[in-house]
Order: sequence, then C-alpha cells, then structure tokens
Amino acid sequence: MSVVRRHAAGWLLDHLSFINRCGYEICDTSAPPGGVTLNTSVTSAGDSHAASAFAATFSSRDSPIPGPGDVIETESKIAKKRYVFRKEFFDVSKPYIATASEEQLWQGSPESGVPEGKANSDREEHQEGTKSGTEDSVASARKKRKRKCVFNQGELDALEYHSKVRKLIWEGTLPLVQEGLKSGFLHRTTSQLSCRKNIVPGHIGCGLAELCEMAKQFPDVNAGNHRTVHLLDDETAVPEQDLLSCVTENNSNCAKMIVLMGQKYLVPPKSSFLLSDISCLQPLTLNKKKYDVIVIDPPWENKSVKRSNRYSYLSSWQIKQIPVPALAAANCLVVTWVTNRQKHLRFVKDDLYPHWSVKTLAEWHWVKITTAGEFVLPLDSLHKKPYEVLILGRVQGVEKEAVRKSEDVLPVAEHKLIVSIPCSLHSHKPPLT
Repeated sequence: MSVVRRHAAGWLLDHLSFINRCGYEICDTSAPPGGVTLNTSVTSAGDSHAASAFAATFSSRDSPIPGPGDVIETESKIAKKRYVFRKEFFDVSKPYIATASEEQLWQGSPESGVPEGKANSDREEHQEGTKSGTEDSVASARKKRKRKCVFNQGELDALEYHSKVRKLIWEGTLPLVQEGLKSGFLHRTTSQLSCRKNIVPGHIGCGLAELCEMAKQFPDVNAGNHRTVHLLDDETAVPEQDLLSCVTENNSNCAKMIVLMGQKYLVPPKSSFLLSDISCLQPLTLNKKKYDVIVIDPPWENKSVKRSNRYSYLSSWQIKQIPVPALAAANCLVVTWVTNRQKHLRFVKDDLYPHWSVKTLAEWHWVKITTAGEFVLPLDSLHKKPYEVLILGRVQGVEKEAVRKSEDVLPVAEHKLIVSIPCSLHSHKPPLT
C-alpha cells in the first residue's frame, strides 16, 4: 500500500510504491520465460544526459511487483514487461541545505508534545538561536532579516501565515515520522552512516512543452468536423497531430508505450489524457465527460521562474479560463496545488474558486521529509519551506442534481498532512488517490 501509516493528523505516504502499483505492464509475446532486467528508458535515447525513469523486467501476470534487478521466471505464454520506477529518484537521505539540523523533528518545542527531558537535552545540543516556539521563530527571523534589509509586504504575509500553520505541521508530522521509524520505512541511521552524497538524476529530456506549443498552431476543434477521441492500438508511433487534437484513451488492461518526437512515454491501463496547451481544451470539453475530482497544478508566476526562464507560467487570468464548470460533475471535488506565496493562496480562495462556483472546504499541507525523517528544509527557513499547500473545494452546482448525489459525498477534513519523501524530478507531486 502507498499509505504507510495513518494518523489523526494525516498520512505518511510511500510515493514510490504507489507509482509501481499503477499497472505499468506491457504485453510482450516475444519475451523469454526467464527474462533478465532491462535498463529500458522512457526518455529520449538521444540525450546523453537523460536519466532513465523506469527499469523493466519480464514477469507473469500474477507475480508480485519486482524491484529493479529482480528476475522472475514464468510459464505464461504471454509474458508482460513490467516497469518499475527507479528508487534513486526518491533517495533523499539528507536535507537539501547544510544548515538543516539532523534533529529538526526532535527539537524540544514546548508546543510539539516532546517530553520535557528530551526537550532539555536537545536544547543543550543545539544553538540557542534555534528556538521552536512559533512567536520566537518569527520574531527571530524578523530580527535577523532586519539587519540586512526591510521585509516587503509579501514576506511579512508569509511569516504571518507560517506562524499560523507551524504548530499544525510540527505536531502532525512528528507522530507520523515516529511511526515510520518504528515500521522501518524510515531509517534515522541513513544520514549518520551514509558517506555518499544524494543521487541527483540527470536532466530528463522532455518534448511535451514543445508539443503543447504546437497545439496552439492547430485550428479550433468543433464537434462537427473532427473526432474527439483517439483510441490507442498496438502501434507505438502515434502522429503528434492525433494527440494534440483529441482525447487519447487506453482502454486495455495493459499499459501502452507511445513514442512522441523520439521519446517514449508509458500510458497506464484504463486511462485517458489530453496533451494540449491550456488555451486549446476544446477536445476535453467536447468529450462530454464529467469528473468527480479535478486536481490542478498550475505553473504559478514567480520571480525565480521569470529569472531562470525554465518554463512558461500562467497568469491569474489564464488560470481562470480553465473550464472547470464544464468538466465538473455535481459535488465535484476541486484540489489546487498552490505555492506558499500568499498572493496565490488568496487568489485561489477569494477569486478563482468563486469564479468557478467552488466553495473552499479545506487547506491541507504536503510535508517533505528525508528517508531519515528530517524536514528537507528547515521548518523556519525564510526562503523556502519544507511544505506545500493544497486548497480543496466543492463545486456548487444545480441544487436538484447536487441533492441527488449528496449521499455519495464524503466529508472533507478542514486540515490534513500528507507526509512523504519527495521525488527529485521537478514539481513531482505525491499521489492523492
């Protein structure tokens, strides 16, 4: 199971396990019954810096999910090539920056529920400046920063927000980490005994951005002159124009591998997708399907993105154009990933959700930890935080239809934590299923 431990505060997740149970198996009639591990990449073979995200093994239909390097014999006439995600993408054994303390989650915070004896011993081992109380941490941060420059309004808003959620994150993460250590999923000795550096995968070449740019050049799709669904068959080479102009579906019980612009991609069984620019979503709306859950992870505008020019971002106006009302079923749950910038949080709750007729229900946090159970960044870091925000809301649709489906609606807790080891691939989020 991808859920390692449950607690009143939230869940400790094994993201790697979730990916490997998504059914990335491809039927292969030519596979030998006693196959060996293949270093099969789903990324561009022409990129010398590309890192393989998946490793493949031959296995039988009912065999347990292997890890990279496992060899499984089978008597099945139709073998399956099963792909598993490489473990090194989740090998975050140490915090991202050196100033992160190895005992962050065990510092003696008067508000964290740590026994006083432990708190006193921890305080003796750490510098006096690492105070855990909410007010002390914010005041200390203000004092240190004031020596260099004055806080702008955005930074002051961020400090105020952090002071409100810090206790929830601290006290919620601590018991989940403790349970993870007891179960063996987390290992506190990892950062102490390991002398090697974290493995950081090389750049994975990806042409999806270029394909989405191509989508802008295609004429608008309408129901009268174009099909809206493309079914994947056994052919792996799919014309890019077919994917850009309609919803692509894999209705089989096996994964499908498709090649786009010379790169390989795995499509899970019983799934569909639309590869397109945000301004060209007509195939999705014309498909007439309604969804009970919509998860949105927009590329938010920020100074870092502008400076690096790493990827394009969406303005607030462009995000509001996403046709959520046309895609949402009655009582649809809408989940939006938001950065810690208060401007974006306010926009989602006060502007975006009302624009979509979505009522805000909850604000959850994804807390990122290492394999040793430490925060990947200091909890009170002034620059980046070891957590991200999810805003959950419910579509307020037609009253009669909403009442009819109200029996199937599950309550949403006001606050929960999702604690997991993050993937080193950029902006890779944990599973919400």
